[in-house]
Amino acid sequence: MPRRAPRPIVAVVGATAGGKTGLSLDLAARLEGEIVNTDAMQVYRGMDVGTAKLAEPDRRGIPHHLLDLLDVTEPLTVAEFQGWARAAVADIRARGKTPVLVGGSALYTRAVLDRFEFPGTDPDVRRRIEAELADMGAPELHRRLAQVDPGAAARILPDNGRRIVRALEVVRITGRPFSATLPEHEYADPWSIQIGVGIDRPTLDSRIAGRVRGMFDAGLVDEVRRLLDAGLARGRTARTAIGYREVAAYLHGETTLDEAVEATTTATRRFSRRQDGWFRKDPRVVWVGWDDPDRVERAVVAVEAVSAGGR
Repeated sequence: MPRRAPRPIVAVVGATAGGKTGLSLDLAARLEGEIVNTDAMQVYRGMDVGTAKLAEPDRRGIPHHLLDLLDVTEPLTVAEFQGWARAAVADIRARGKTPVLVGGSALYTRAVLDRFEFPGTDPDVRRRIEAELADMGAPELHRRLAQVDPGAAARILPDNGRRIVRALEVVRITGRPFSATLPEHEYADPWSIQIGVGIDRPTLDSRIAGRVRGMFDAGLVDEVRRLLDAGLARGRTARTAIGYREVAAYLHGETTLDEAVEATTTATRRFSRRQDGWFRKDPRVVWVGWDDPDRVERAVVAVEAVSAGGR
């Protein structure tokens, strides 16, 4: 008797506000699945409104993994997350269920799916670069990164100090570009598939503006105020989240509320372009339209092809 193929690992990918969450729930319901969060910021307790974290009643009774694991003062690395997520995936499959990955952090998704070994870290080197970041600011460090590793600089936003520091750390430790350590397009487990949610830019920009305004209306300012009291400003990872840093600037009197809304919208649109560009370069992604009435069926067919060994 032929051996039955393992449950596939399904990742729903694409730009933020493009409809990934809804599709992931639909697929989990169809495939006897459980959701594995791959959004770095949804790992943090209390970061709910600004990360569009689904409330318990909206999860349709589907188990969700890797939410609310850390306090905002605790750092998170991709390597650490990779270990947690792969353990969750293994557990879900061992119980005969289908893991459905979904989240906005493209590198975290790739770290779970692909063959990806992480360079080591050096606390002394990291501290020196972090001191330079505090001294000169992220844009200047980004310019330095562009000189030594243009490939990494092209992938990292100029205001993402955390990732700029890590890239420069890897360059200084290994003598090799950080971009050389990024994963190839090779799944660690061949029974894997990515379903991309495609959406046109004008529609996405409009949806992002609506989402950001909705977050502010839903209490994002109060959420950030509470998290600042809980130590958000000391959190090396959490404090970099889009929306949170803009609201923190408003609460510190550096901007107006309208400017914080606009800055959050602009940053989210810029981030969504990076996400879309990242996944569009991956030829393995099977794309479905965000408004295609048959998107769930098309995605299920693609997943079933993997299960049958058809890809």
